[in-house]
Amino acid sequence: MKENYTVCNCMKVSYGDIEDALHKHSSFSDVLEAFNSVQMITHCSTGCGGCHQKVLDIISELMMAPSAE
Repeated sequence: MKENYTVCNCMKVSYGDIEDALHKHSSFSDVLEAFNSVQMITHCSTGCGGCHQKVLDIISELMMAPSAE
């Protein structure tokens, strides 16, 4: 796992929180569907919205990563 840094300062959501929320589901058909699920779990990007693109980029990165299984 990457360094556990804060991605969403408003809601105190870290990279690890996003990764954990993303892995609560077996699969997603697209990044926006995954973002909506992660947002519902972590509440990231619901404050000022400044982290929106960063969260999308992290989700994309995680979805494209080879499975560790």
